[in-house]
Amino acid sequence: MNQCRNVVHPRDEIMRTMDRIYRYRMTTTSGGNLSIRDGAGDIWISPARVDKGNLTRKDIVCVRADGTVEGLHPPSSEFPFHKAIYAARPDIQAIVHAHPVALVAFSICRQTPNTRLFHQAHSVCGKVGFAPYACPGSDALGQSIAETFAKSCDSVILENHGVVVGGESLASAFERFEAFEFVGKTLIKAKQLGEVRVLDDQQLQQAAQRGVDFQSYDPGVASAGEQELRRQLCDFVRRGCRQRLLISTEGSFSARVDSETFLITPTQRDRELLAPDDFVLVNGDQRESGKLASRAARAHQAIYQKHPHVQAIVFAHPVNATAFSATEVPLDVRTIPESYVFLRDVQRAAYGVQYGNDGGIADVVSQTNPAAILENDGVLVTGSSVLDAFDRLEVLESTAEAVINANAIGKVSVMPKSVIDELCDAFNLK
Repeated sequence: MNQCRNVVHPRDEIMRTMDRIYRYRMTTTSGGNLSIRDGAGDIWISPARVDKGNLTRKDIVCVRADGTVEGLHPPSSEFPFHKAIYAARPDIQAIVHAHPVALVAFSICRQTPNTRLFHQAHSVCGKVGFAPYACPGSDALGQSIAETFAKSCDSVILENHGVVVGGESLASAFERFEAFEFVGKTLIKAKQLGEVRVLDDQQLQQAAQRGVDFQSYDPGVASAGEQELRRQLCDFVRRGCRQRLLISTEGSFSARVDSETFLITPTQRDRELLAPDDFVLVNGDQRESGKLASRAARAHQAIYQKHPHVQAIVFAHPVNATAFSATEVPLDVRTIPESYVFLRDVQRAAYGVQYGNDGGIADVVSQTNPAAILENDGVLVTGSSVLDAFDRLEVLESTAEAVINANAIGKVSVMPKSVIDELCDAFNLK
């Protein structure tokens, strides 16, 4: 979660967060509501009956601690349950309620997603709960949800309705909401493939205990080459978030600067909001002062050290490819010519290889096998440039989605060896 001091006005924060949720297609024009409780006890909330895709800061409503309402519109009809949650949980300062399709699917099946699918999601989502149905906007619904939150739940499925999450800030609540929906979507896709594998306590602890032991240093003036790589990484990380190849709390992207140094995403920062200066320069056992490198930095470093041809690396969690990581089903890319040319045969890495200090993750990829599925932890893709790595990530996710969709139609047809040999000759694949 982002622990930085927040200086953004609640009106702007709600407006920008709702725009992001709507842009990600995680709510509808009329659905969903956000709120923030400020230090004075006032509750700022999105309005009732206003287009969520065109919200302005003037539309945001303030319900004062004494009950008076200030704003151009009435507050959301769901205000009663926001108020009830705040009363039940003094630690919660922001709430996200919406109707993302995957979590709505769980709500109408009276189930909750198992966040043990991924270590990061399990950590971010907190305790998961389920609130029995009550009429939207009613005090009964507020009581049902508040009682569930009072049991220390942070992410709550509403029966036949949607989801509510709370956080210490709107940024943390959004991250929780996004991670929860990501788990739901991935579980639905994985169940279409086969038996789903989740993580046990030891595996969750293994991921939580990993760390980075870099010393701080001042790298001096940035070269033009480094500045260009910072811009590229920033642009492609943002694009990856908007195309749902990355989410705000998961994934890392890096680029080699020279034989000894590389740039990488920082830890515990919202990926879509990164600026060029936020990326961290790593050189041996040192990292740029004033910044914290991704906890995956040692894994990136091991790959760069073993493979001089690799110029960019991305660890990501696109839903369809990640669904394969949560099952034993292999992703066969010998289904589409472009997929094989770009990815060759996609390898699989046992859970936890990327967390080790022995550099074993570097053995998973090679010049002829640039991508791999990481068990219960998404995918790893390498490239000859930032663009090349991103392009391969897109192709990997598109291929995974096509294969999952094809399974719903009939038997998947893979290309025979003669076609593969022809591709290898035509594209000079060794």
